[in-house]
Amino acid sequence: MISSRRWDRKRDMCFQKKKFYITTSIAYTNAPPHLGYALEVVQADVLARYHRLVGEDVFFLTGTDEHGQKVVKAASEAGKSPQEFCDEISGLFRKLKDVLNLSNDDFIRTSDKKRHWPVAEKVWLKLQQNKDIYKKKYKGLYCVGCEAFVKEKDLVDNKCSLHGKEPELIEEENWFFRLSKYASRIEKAISKDEIRIYPQVRKNEILSFIRQGVEDTSCSRPSQTLKWGIPVPGDESQTIYIWLEALLNYISALDYDRGRNFKKFWPADVHFVGKDIFRFHALLWPGILFSLKLPLPRNIFVHGFINVDGQKMSKSLGNVIDPFELVRRYGTDPVRYFLLMEITPNEDGDFTYSKFEQRYNSDLAKGLGNFAARVVKLKEIYQIKNSQPRKFFNSEFDKVLKKTKKEYDLSFKSFKFNESLMLVWDFISFCDRYIEREKPWEGKKEKIVSDLISALFEISYLVSPFLPATSESILKQLRGQESRLLFPRI
Repeated sequence: MISSRRWDRKRDMCFQKKKFYITTSIAYTNAPPHLGYALEVVQADVLARYHRLVGEDVFFLTGTDEHGQKVVKAASEAGKSPQEFCDEISGLFRKLKDVLNLSNDDFIRTSDKKRHWPVAEKVWLKLQQNKDIYKKKYKGLYCVGCEAFVKEKDLVDNKCSLHGKEPELIEEENWFFRLSKYASRIEKAISKDEIRIYPQVRKNEILSFIRQGVEDTSCSRPSQTLKWGIPVPGDESQTIYIWLEALLNYISALDYDRGRNFKKFWPADVHFVGKDIFRFHALLWPGILFSLKLPLPRNIFVHGFINVDGQKMSKSLGNVIDPFELVRRYGTDPVRYFLLMEITPNEDGDFTYSKFEQRYNSDLAKGLGNFAARVVKLKEIYQIKNSQPRKFFNSEFDKVLKKTKKEYDLSFKSFKFNESLMLVWDFISFCDRYIEREKPWEGKKEKIVSDLISALFEISYLVSPFLPATSESILKQLRGQESRLLFPRI
């Protein structure tokens, strides 16, 4: 295996600018996007924008996972072919880029026969060449909802803990990946933070799972059972297991193993995933990478779920929140702000319309919006022309801002996006108190107003990863190119 340091030295000889490769999980196309997935892509987008802000060369990937039994079932219920259905649903996920103002550089589809399929076939043959794939008969419990075999010890009242349904008892002949061969190396890599897993509780969880014993895992299904997928090279009676080929999107999008982007950006600096698919990323994926002799991802960030008024989002309950409708009703940046401030990044969160509107009015309309309006008005009254931040006249601003920026950077390193935002809002509160204390509308206080203008410039930069449109609007107002209310109360 190539060490990460050796890989980095080799890459940096060709690429001087520090790279940052960030991915989300690829969304499953059995249903349209919901607010839970919006949380993941917005979190990843904030981190991508932050790393661009500090001058790094960022590659940000999202996409759709399009194979499997659930897709076939959903397509049949819609009266469409799997491909037609996937084209439609994948198109909706792609539209999130505009709706949520995402900055992803690429969008990969696992049904793409030009980009993804050849990589899946190439990897399969390499795993086979390395004697890490073998065929055997297997009898076990299969959860259609998870698209995976499950263990009896992981069931709750004989049902899948995630989907609440009893798994099927299946006996069939499949190809298997020798995951057990790499279990101790994976455990060591996680223990020593070669792969850093956030939060700590997820790291502890996967280490405990590995120490209980890791078995080899099925990496194919009979094609008569799983027709919608990639055929196993040399064995068309089998289809590549969707979890094996879906994980490969992270390298197929970079044109493994000959593409310039692959040489430049691999390994991934962070994978963003939900807690329901965490084990595949922290166990199966490193096993595949070990077999391929590729460097491991540096970080895996695991977020929680969004409940609605204390209940899990569910079609049967009729409480699934549509991100398209939410943005139509309130706007993109307010939705981004709620997801990033109200939801603790790596825990479950709760959505209600009353919480959303309260957060909007108190933080956006009354907080940032009100402060920006006051400063722009003072700029007009004093006819101050500066279109860039100036050195502060009052050293108190320098001291507070320096502390804010230091803690802001540290919070990003630990993926604490809500804390980053809290720091910015603390600085806004400091500025509001300064206005009340100095009363710049009384007498000639141009230096005070100049400091407030510079502070607003700084705030626009700090909020830009979170609220990109708002940041741009603030800058335009400061430069006299636009004049409008940022956040009218609702």
